[in-house]
Amino acid sequence: MEEPLEMERSPQRRKHAIRIIGALNKMVENQHDPDKVSSEESLVSKAHALKHKVEPVYFKILSGVILEVIAEEFANDFPPETQRAWAKLRGLIYSHVTAAYKEAGWVQQVPNASTPPATLPSSGP
Repeated sequence: MEEPLEMERSPQRRKHAIRIIGALNKMVENQHDPDKVSSEESLVSKAHALKHKVEPVYFKILSGVILEVIAEEFANDFPPETQRAWAKLRGLIYSHVTAAYKEAGWVQQVPNASTPPATLPSSGP
């Protein structure tokens, strides 16, 4: 999918977006239980590595986009200290994702015409 409108109209993409936000919410709600958060992240990461063959850099890109949207939509309720906390969470998520990918024996996929390379630029850590 290349156009945002295509993505919005896709029931499958919409369902996945809801699951992503739900998972983020679950992580925030369980921040007091690092083992639970780590276990959930590991399951999601391994599924994306082994079953879906998703490059780990896309977790970083997507989390950056989510952070930008939250900052835009809730600018008055998203001061710099809150942005820094979310950026830290984003970094922790990516760190856990890459560790789970390594544990799963992830081998970087060779890009082809329909798969963008893993070296896409991303914003921040």
